[in-house]
Amino acid sequence: MVVGELVQERDLIVIGGGPAGYSAAIRAAQAGLDVILVEKKALGGVCLNEGCIPSKVFTQSTGAFEQAKKASAYGVEAKELGFNLAKMHEWRNGVVSGLKKGVESLCAAHKIEVVNGEASFLSEDRIGVEHGHQFDTYRFKQAVIAVGSNPDLPVWAKSDHILDASGVFALEEVPEHLIVCGNDYIALEAAFGFRALGSVVTIITEDAGFGFDSSIEKELQRILKKRKIRFVKDARVIRTEEQDSIISVFYETPKGKLESEGSHVYVSAPRRPLTSELGLSRAGVNVEESGHITVDSRCRTNVPTIFAAGDITQGPALAVKALKQGKTAADNAAGIPAEFNLTFIPRVVHSDPPVASVGLTEDEAKEQGYSVKVSETAAAGNGFASLSGQKEGKTKIVSDRDTDLILGFHTIGAGAVELISNGVTALEMVARDEDLSAVFYPHPSLNENWLETAEGLSGKALHAPPQRQTAGSVK
Repeated sequence: MVVGELVQERDLIVIGGGPAGYSAAIRAAQAGLDVILVEKKALGGVCLNEGCIPSKVFTQSTGAFEQAKKASAYGVEAKELGFNLAKMHEWRNGVVSGLKKGVESLCAAHKIEVVNGEASFLSEDRIGVEHGHQFDTYRFKQAVIAVGSNPDLPVWAKSDHILDASGVFALEEVPEHLIVCGNDYIALEAAFGFRALGSVVTIITEDAGFGFDSSIEKELQRILKKRKIRFVKDARVIRTEEQDSIISVFYETPKGKLESEGSHVYVSAPRRPLTSELGLSRAGVNVEESGHITVDSRCRTNVPTIFAAGDITQGPALAVKALKQGKTAADNAAGIPAEFNLTFIPRVVHSDPPVASVGLTEDEAKEQGYSVKVSETAAAGNGFASLSGQKEGKTKIVSDRDTDLILGFHTIGAGAVELISNGVTALEMVARDEDLSAVFYPHPSLNENWLETAEGLSGKALHAPPQRQTAGSVK
């Protein structure tokens, strides 16, 4: 190994090139800092190369296939309809490649030095970077740690046919029977997607549902049943066995021990931060037993010149959090005061139909002592949902009866992922129901679901029967 003779100096060193890392590097460069970004694998991280983007190519493709099955009702005629998984992967690779080149171009345009290598701290102001046979040392004024995480699979998940979030969407064959163990957003996306392609699908989860508002949960489970996706709740997987390419999943339920057989198994797993090999003790950075790094609202660690962002900090392992924290860390490193707050981070599922939620559920609002008022609107009453053949789903708003303050937005159905941004903005702006009903909504559009639901809070929804227009209240 060749060791560099000189210690190179930089204003800011960013370790990790995923959403948190590249957003931090670009934002810092915009502020005039001299930035180096160290990435072990590929720019974009797991999100762009293995996770968010590839998985959404899958859900977009399978969703389009599901809609194409209904196209004859619109007058679209095709002699034969099929799904080519290899062609989808080819498209996915092109999308990933194009986006990765985009990140590379942005880094180059901002004069960010990108080093492909593995970084570790040598002290509180130095890191070493090993790349190939070269080892270079850098002294930094400030640093951002954004190395991401890996899935922490259970001990029983040991088989080529037992897949994590990256593996399930890289399958080159459609599973005959996919068993989904877990209830995260990937579990739902995989379940709906492969069911659309013809797989038998079984979902096994330790919980009673998927953690959404009770009304959305009820609608989701109704649609699962309609799609013939078997749902096993309150079940704990205890072991698996594989024989002749058949995987048996054994689990315990209140009714006793049961078994399901499948060709493939997807396992939801918590994410473990990739902090163990960074030499953080040499930099004096405190690390929790879980591997997470504690940060304040400015993304600063206990070492004032070292920041952390993304999956290695506490909170949901989501790209939306990573992007926000990366920019927050960079702003503060550049002397620009900035903070992050996860209170109104949206939860979205790119399934078919999609699901999205932000703020308090009805039950959470009750538990916090609010005088709860709710309004619900079925998607079937929306004009655009009808003309596009996407009438499944509903929209719900939770508010405080005493102040009319909006507390939560919840929706399942076409356009949910895009529509939830309206809810995020309203919550951040401390909106009341009149703020939502006073503005214009394009017609026809799925946005009108929000209008209808907001007006329902005061009993004025136009497309609901009179007996359903009175919003519920719970003291």
